[in-house]
Amino acid sequence: MTATVHVDQVREAGTDDSRVDARVVRRRLGPGHRIRFAFWIGPLLVLAVWSAGSATGLISPAILTAPWDVVQAFREQWAEHDLLGNILSSLQRAVVGLALGVVSGTVLAVLSGLSRIGEALFDGPIQIKRSIPTLALIPLFIAWFGIGQEMKIVTIALISMIPIYVHTHNGLRGIDGRYAELAETIGIGRGEFVRHVVLPGALPGFLLGMRFAVTSSLLGLVVVEQYNATSGIGHMITLAEQYGQTDVIVVGLVLYGVFGYLADTAVRATGRKVLAWRRTLED
Repeated sequence: MTATVHVDQVREAGTDDSRVDARVVRRRLGPGHRIRFAFWIGPLLVLAVWSAGSATGLISPAILTAPWDVVQAFREQWAEHDLLGNILSSLQRAVVGLALGVVSGTVLAVLSGLSRIGEALFDGPIQIKRSIPTLALIPLFIAWFGIGQEMKIVTIALISMIPIYVHTHNGLRGIDGRYAELAETIGIGRGEFVRHVVLPGALPGFLLGMRFAVTSSLLGLVVVEQYNATSGIGHMITLAEQYGQTDVIVVGLVLYGVFGYLADTAVRATGRKVLAWRRTLED
């Protein structure tokens, strides 16, 4: 009889909570309803201001090339200078380096976040590495790996590994301790608890780290492609700098920006789908 009463009370409480939650959600303070294609509004506004400034003369061509001149330079590079090959070369470096950084950062974060021994072994060296800019290590990487493709990929991997590790580790260690107490109470084993509670709970931190890692990989790409590169967007920018082709330089910068923005948008969209069980102000 007592057990039945408790079950009924729990059900009634759950019903009340859901009703209260629904009322709160309807009148919650947030950013409002989702705007379709909102991620294009900001970039298009920047493009409009850039175009207006160039057309009216407020932005001098010596300071920033006009958008239509950049489009013309893009066409010339595409038709006459193998721009597609440069783009694919840069994307290959970025993707391979980012993939290595994500895998290594995730593995180290899991080992460190779920084990005191792992934390003692890995967390200290990684925190020391955080205080040393990866780009400052390029001279050492050149001495170790040469100035070929290996140095470039290692640099991108290392620079993108840190944000993955930091945010995933924080996500793992930030799981509410009451979940562990509840797991012990109802008899859930450690492996099942980690698989069904800890890892899903750390997913928001991992996805946040992915956003930083994507940006960091492009930052590393910009720098490493200045070192003895025979192809890639950075190589194109270096040649354009030597010949004073400002419009080509802007083409390269726009490509870097577009790739970074699209990658960040893809990560955010993935996060909304994967974390559909969470209710946030973004929903």
